[in-house]
Amino acid sequence: MNTESVLQQLFPHQLNYQIEGYVIKGDAQTAAGTVRILGTVNAAPIDQDIAIQLSSEILKLVQQGEQTPVVFIVDTQGQALSRADELLCLNRTFAHLASCVDLLRRSGHANLAIIFGQAVSGGFLSYGLMANEVYALDDSQVKVMDLNAMARVTKIPVDKLKDLSQSSAIFAPGVENFYKMGAIDAVWENLDQDWVGQALLHQQQDLQRYLTDQRRVVGQQRQGRMLCNAIVEKIALS
Repeated sequence: MNTESVLQQLFPHQLNYQIEGYVIKGDAQTAAGTVRILGTVNAAPIDQDIAIQLSSEILKLVQQGEQTPVVFIVDTQGQALSRADELLCLNRTFAHLASCVDLLRRSGHANLAIIFGQAVSGGFLSYGLMANEVYALDDSQVKVMDLNAMARVTKIPVDKLKDLSQSSAIFAPGVENFYKMGAIDAVWENLDQDWVGQALLHQQQDLQRYLTDQRRVVGQQRQGRMLCNAIVEKIALS
């Protein structure tokens, strides 16, 4: 399913958007009013320029002071693979982008992310995973890295990782495993024009509760992260 088809189904009323390179910007009308659309398409390799573009758009929106809801579109293969991006993008512009999304959240903007295609590594973490809620199409590819790459980094044999991925969502790529870990709120098998607006309206009823990250609790409830919540609570109380 291509970007245009998905957007038309989710936003059938007054949809306007532009795609420049890998960056999508636009507006649409929903039950929650006019929303800002912002993100990446076509499996974007996110580099410094893209991260700064997204950051700048977010800061402009916050500066306007109108608390416009935001829908982040996520389709990224992760960070761009260059020496400059490894040195600067990962710990500078990605951190800046994540901070801007957090500022957006704390400034009273209802927001959510929708994974259209791929959601990989730092490209996903820097803005999509920072949103108040994350939704994914059922055919999305979500992962930090594939098991072969994970084996090279961790020095754990790939066969061992494959065995672990059968019983632990932490080691397994895929949208269902990220749902189990609490990183994704729901997986959309079919698209409905009311879902985005209703989700944003629900957020607007109590935005304060989204400022506290409950994903470790949800991950425990879904049996995707069985130890994280207990360890965090023990440290917090110590």
